[in-house]
Amino acid sequence: MSDNPDMAAPTARVPTLDDVAQYAGVSPATVSRFLNNPKIVAEATAERIREAVERVGYIPNALAGGLASSKSRMVAVLIPHLTDSLFNDTIERMTEDLTVSGSNVMLGLTGTSVARTEDLIRAALARRVDAIISTGPISEEIVDVIRRSHTLFIQIWELPEDPVGMAIGFSHRDAGRDVARFITSRGYSRPFLVTADGSRARLRRDSFLEEWRNLGGGGEPHETLVDIPSRFGHARRAFAEMRRLDAMPDVVVCGSDYLAQGIIVEAQATGLRIPDDLAVMGFGNSLIAGEMRPTITTVDIDGSRIAREVMAVLRRHGAGEEISHKAIDVGFRIIARESA
Repeated sequence: MSDNPDMAAPTARVPTLDDVAQYAGVSPATVSRFLNNPKIVAEATAERIREAVERVGYIPNALAGGLASSKSRMVAVLIPHLTDSLFNDTIERMTEDLTVSGSNVMLGLTGTSVARTEDLIRAALARRVDAIISTGPISEEIVDVIRRSHTLFIQIWELPEDPVGMAIGFSHRDAGRDVARFITSRGYSRPFLVTADGSRARLRRDSFLEEWRNLGGGGEPHETLVDIPSRFGHARRAFAEMRRLDAMPDVVVCGSDYLAQGIIVEAQATGLRIPDDLAVMGFGNSLIAGEMRPTITTVDIDGSRIAREVMAVLRRHGAGEEISHKAIDVGFRIIARESA
């Protein structure tokens, strides 16, 4: 190890990999190997390099290293929002797995704006990320940009007919259809729909209405549309709308468990019994769905499996393997609990 005091605290310029190598008394190639994979360097040498990195204040240039190996070790994950998000469990599991695998995660919040999504995709491509994992809406223009870039693009929580790259999710149309079948089989005849203003939620809603009519359900369901992200106040407003109807609905079908929770709280505050006076159904099987009292009947999406499938695709892509299937259907299931 060098005893040069000037190497301990270089202040006149940005510390380099050569500075670390000189301080640790090893070659720059050894430092580079350590930074890429610490396990392949002898522990004593690794400890000297760790100390050198800390003492000289060296910050590895992830992009420069990535250019040399054609890998940036960075994955961009784009989601609409974090507040009361249906994607939180999936994103947390996936982010943890990506970090363990040695990747850095760039998280982008798109909102519901196609333009914002495009900006973040362009920023990720400029950063030469290894992959982009997206739950947001995309336009044909950005589809062309993605395909020209040859960057692995994975859409999650949906199954478009022609995925840009890979799609790992489920059919929202089938989910809406099966919810209609479920409430019909339970004898409900006056549904009220609380739908979030998003393309996937509207797809479920449209499929629900189509199947409801096909099954010869009662009258045309009443409904209300709420903004994304959904908030407790949206449920309060929706419940107030229901109370003004000539006949109260016998079941409320909500676009998320958070909305269902809000409806239940509002209904119980007025003295209604769940599900005797009013049944409530959510979507997403969030933690609150199983912990609420009454527990919430909901549609369960296996977010852990989505995360596992994403990781498997990333590993195959990183190994240069051909990915034959463009879509992976993880399915869904209706969990009947106390609220309906």
